[in-house]
Amino acid sequence: MKLKVCGMKLNTVEVAQLRPDYLGFIFWEHSSRFFEGEIPELPHTISKIGVFVDADFDYIVDIVSKYKLQGLQLHGHESPEYCIKIAAELKRINRKVDIIKVFSIKDKFDFDVLTPYENVCDYYLFDTKGKLPGGNGYTFNWSVLKDYPSTKPFFLSGGIGLNNLDKINEFTKTPESKYCYAIDVNSSFEIEPGLKNIEELQKFKEAL
Repeated sequence: MKLKVCGMKLNTVEVAQLRPDYLGFIFWEHSSRFFEGEIPELPHTISKIGVFVDADFDYIVDIVSKYKLQGLQLHGHESPEYCIKIAAELKRINRKVDIIKVFSIKDKFDFDVLTPYENVCDYYLFDTKGKLPGGNGYTFNWSVLKDYPSTKPFFLSGGIGLNNLDKINEFTKTPESKYCYAIDVNSSFEIEPGLKNIEELQKFKEAL
Protein backbone atom coordinates (compact mmCIF):
# COMPACT_ATOMS: atom_id res chain seq x y z
CA MET A 1 0.00 0.00 0.00
CA LYS A 2 1.48 3.34 -1.06
CA LEU A 3 1.36 6.49 1.09
CA LYS A 4 0.57 10.07 0.10
CA VAL A 5 1.07 12.92 2.56
CA CYS A 6 -0.91 15.95 1.48
CA GLY A 7 -1.02 19.59 2.54
CA MET A 8 2.74 20.09 2.49
CA LYS A 9 3.85 23.57 3.48
CA LEU A 10 6.05 24.12 6.55
CA ASN A 11 8.24 21.03 7.07
CA THR A 12 8.45 19.37 3.67
CA VAL A 13 12.08 18.29 4.06
CA GLU A 14 11.40 16.43 7.31
CA VAL A 15 8.36 14.65 5.84
CA ALA A 16 10.32 13.74 2.71
CA GLN A 17 12.94 12.03 4.88
CA LEU A 18 10.25 9.47 5.78
CA ARG A 19 10.10 8.54 2.08
CA PRO A 20 6.38 8.52 1.40
CA ASP A 21 5.48 7.71 -2.20
CA TYR A 22 3.68 11.01 -2.83
CA LEU A 23 3.72 14.51 -1.40
CA GLY A 24 0.74 16.77 -2.09
CA PHE A 25 1.00 20.53 -2.48
CA ILE A 26 -2.23 22.53 -2.41
CA PHE A 27 -2.60 25.27 -5.02
CA TRP A 28 -6.03 26.49 -3.94
CA GLU A 29 -5.71 29.94 -2.41
CA HIS A 30 -8.63 29.49 0.01
CA SER A 31 -6.83 26.66 1.80
CA SER A 32 -4.90 27.25 5.02
CA ARG A 33 -2.31 24.95 3.44
CA PHE A 34 -1.98 26.96 0.23
CA PHE A 35 1.55 26.46 -1.05
CA GLU A 36 3.82 29.29 -2.19
CA GLY A 37 7.56 29.51 -2.57
CA GLU A 38 9.97 26.82 -3.63
CA ILE A 39 9.65 23.07 -3.25
CA PRO A 40 12.92 21.72 -1.83
CA GLU A 41 14.77 19.04 -3.74
CA LEU A 42 13.12 15.72 -3.02
CA PRO A 43 14.26 12.09 -3.35
CA HIS A 44 13.53 10.83 -6.85
CA THR A 45 11.26 8.15 -5.40
CA ILE A 46 8.75 10.78 -4.25
CA SER A 47 6.17 12.08 -6.72
CA LYS A 48 5.00 15.68 -6.34
CA ILE A 49 1.23 16.06 -6.64
CA GLY A 50 -0.44 19.43 -7.19
CA VAL A 51 -3.91 19.80 -5.70
CA PHE A 52 -6.32 22.09 -7.56
CA VAL A 53 -9.98 23.05 -7.13
CA ASP A 54 -11.75 24.18 -10.32
CA ALA A 55 -8.57 25.99 -11.32
CA ASP A 56 -7.99 27.99 -14.46
CA PHE A 57 -6.50 25.89 -17.24
CA ASP A 58 -3.46 28.13 -17.77
CA TYR A 59 -2.79 28.31 -14.02
CA ILE A 60 -2.48 24.53 -13.81
CA VAL A 61 -0.16 24.36 -16.81
CA ASP A 62 2.04 27.10 -15.31
CA ILE A 63 2.22 25.41 -11.90
CA VAL A 64 3.01 22.00 -13.41
CA SER A 65 5.87 23.54 -15.40
CA LYS A 66 7.16 25.68 -12.52
CA TYR A 67 7.30 22.87 -9.95
CA LYS A 68 7.81 19.94 -12.34
CA LEU A 69 4.84 18.10 -10.87
CA GLN A 70 4.32 14.41 -11.56
CA GLY A 71 0.60 14.43 -10.80
CA LEU A 72 -2.54 16.55 -10.61
CA GLN A 73 -5.26 16.02 -8.02
CA LEU A 74 -8.45 17.64 -9.28
CA HIS A 75 -10.61 18.33 -6.24
CA GLY A 76 -13.45 20.35 -7.72
CA HIS A 77 -16.16 19.86 -10.32
CA GLU A 78 -13.78 19.34 -13.24
CA SER A 79 -15.58 17.76 -16.18
CA PRO A 80 -14.28 14.81 -18.22
CA GLU A 81 -13.75 17.26 -21.08
CA TYR A 82 -11.58 19.41 -18.83
CA CYS A 83 -9.49 16.39 -17.86
CA ILE A 84 -8.99 15.52 -21.53
CA LYS A 85 -7.99 19.08 -22.35
CA ILE A 86 -5.46 19.38 -19.55
CA ALA A 87 -3.94 15.97 -20.32
CA ALA A 88 -3.56 16.86 -24.00
CA GLU A 89 -1.88 20.17 -23.23
CA LEU A 90 0.55 18.64 -20.76
CA LYS A 91 1.42 15.95 -23.28
CA ARG A 92 2.03 18.67 -25.87
CA ILE A 93 4.60 20.35 -23.64
CA ASN A 94 6.20 16.97 -22.85
CA ARG A 95 5.04 16.76 -19.25
CA LYS A 96 4.04 13.22 -18.24
CA VAL A 97 1.57 13.88 -15.45
CA ASP A 98 -0.88 11.49 -13.77
CA ILE A 99 -4.40 12.82 -13.28
CA ILE A 100 -6.16 11.95 -10.03
CA LYS A 101 -9.87 12.85 -10.01
CA VAL A 102 -11.43 13.31 -6.58
CA PHE A 103 -14.95 12.32 -5.55
CA SER A 104 -16.41 13.04 -2.12
CA ILE A 105 -18.42 10.49 -0.17
CA LYS A 106 -20.32 10.45 3.11
CA ASP A 107 -22.77 7.61 3.70
CA LYS A 108 -23.68 6.77 0.10
CA PHE A 109 -22.43 7.45 -3.42
CA ASP A 110 -23.70 7.05 -6.96
CA PHE A 111 -20.83 5.30 -8.73
CA ASP A 112 -22.43 5.99 -12.11
CA VAL A 113 -20.77 9.42 -11.98
CA LEU A 114 -17.41 7.69 -12.53
CA THR A 115 -18.32 6.32 -15.96
CA PRO A 116 -17.44 9.44 -18.02
CA TYR A 117 -14.05 9.64 -16.26
CA GLU A 118 -12.97 6.04 -16.85
CA ASN A 119 -10.79 6.87 -19.85
CA VAL A 120 -9.69 10.39 -18.94
CA CYS A 121 -7.90 10.01 -15.60
CA ASP A 122 -5.30 7.66 -14.13
CA TYR A 123 -6.61 7.32 -10.60
CA TYR A 124 -9.62 8.17 -8.49
CA LEU A 125 -9.39 9.56 -4.98
CA PHE A 126 -12.27 9.08 -2.56
CA ASP A 127 -12.46 11.70 0.17
CA THR A 128 -14.93 12.66 2.88
CA LYS A 129 -17.73 14.97 1.86
CA GLY A 130 -17.63 18.08 4.06
CA LYS A 131 -17.65 21.86 4.15
CA LEU A 132 -14.26 22.09 2.42
CA PRO A 133 -12.94 20.29 -0.69
CA GLY A 134 -10.56 18.40 1.60
CA GLY A 135 -8.92 18.37 5.02
CA ASN A 136 -12.19 18.02 6.91
CA GLY A 137 -10.66 15.68 9.46
CA TYR A 138 -13.04 12.73 9.51
CA THR A 139 -13.53 9.53 7.56
CA PHE A 140 -16.43 8.47 5.37
CA ASN A 141 -18.18 5.10 5.47
CA TRP A 142 -15.68 2.87 3.64
CA SER A 143 -18.26 0.10 3.25
CA VAL A 144 -19.77 2.23 0.47
CA LEU A 145 -16.84 1.05 -1.65
CA LYS A 146 -18.20 -2.49 -1.76
CA ASP A 147 -20.18 -1.26 -4.77
CA TYR A 148 -17.09 0.09 -6.56
CA PRO A 149 -17.64 -0.92 -10.20
CA SER A 150 -14.26 -0.04 -11.72
CA THR A 151 -10.81 -1.60 -11.95
CA LYS A 152 -9.11 1.79 -11.82
CA PRO A 153 -6.78 2.10 -8.82
CA PHE A 154 -7.86 4.63 -6.20
CA PHE A 155 -6.49 6.63 -3.27
CA LEU A 156 -8.37 6.34 0.02
CA SER A 157 -8.54 9.66 1.84
CA GLY A 158 -10.51 11.60 4.43
CA GLY A 159 -9.39 12.15 8.02
CA ILE A 160 -7.19 9.06 8.21
CA GLY A 161 -4.90 8.97 11.25
CA LEU A 162 -3.12 6.62 13.65
CA ASN A 163 -6.45 5.65 15.19
CA ASN A 164 -7.53 4.19 11.84
CA LEU A 165 -4.79 1.56 11.54
CA ASP A 166 -7.03 -1.27 12.72
CA LYS A 167 -9.76 -0.09 10.39
CA ILE A 168 -7.31 -0.02 7.46
CA ASN A 169 -6.16 -3.53 8.33
CA GLU A 170 -9.75 -4.75 8.32
CA PHE A 171 -10.45 -2.92 5.07
CA THR A 172 -7.50 -4.56 3.30
CA LYS A 173 -9.11 -7.94 3.96
CA THR A 174 -12.30 -7.02 2.09
CA PRO A 175 -13.01 -7.40 -1.64
CA GLU A 176 -13.61 -3.66 -1.98
CA SER A 177 -9.97 -2.97 -1.11
CA LYS A 178 -8.70 -4.79 -4.21
CA TYR A 179 -8.08 -1.60 -6.18
CA CYS A 180 -7.06 0.58 -3.23
CA TYR A 181 -3.70 1.80 -4.44
CA ALA A 182 -2.69 4.30 -1.76
CA ILE A 183 -3.65 5.86 1.56
CA ASP A 184 -3.81 9.66 1.60
CA VAL A 185 -3.26 11.50 4.92
CA ASN A 186 -3.27 15.14 5.88
CA SER A 187 -5.04 16.95 8.72
CA SER A 188 -4.95 14.11 11.28
CA PHE A 189 -1.16 14.36 11.33
CA GLU A 190 -0.90 18.11 11.79
CA ILE A 191 0.34 20.27 14.64
CA GLU A 192 -1.10 23.21 12.72
CA PRO A 193 -2.19 23.55 9.05
CA GLY A 194 0.77 22.60 6.88
CA LEU A 195 2.99 21.51 9.79
CA LYS A 196 3.12 17.71 10.08
CA ASN A 197 3.81 15.64 13.18
CA ILE A 198 6.85 13.69 12.02
CA GLU A 199 6.82 11.18 14.88
CA GLU A 200 3.21 10.21 14.27
CA LEU A 201 3.71 10.04 10.51
CA GLN A 202 6.67 7.71 11.00
CA LYS A 203 4.61 5.41 13.23
CA PHE A 204 1.83 5.36 10.66
CA LYS A 205 4.14 4.64 7.73
CA GLU A 206 5.86 1.80 9.58
CA ALA A 207 2.52 0.27 10.53
CA LEU A 208 1.12 0.68 7.04
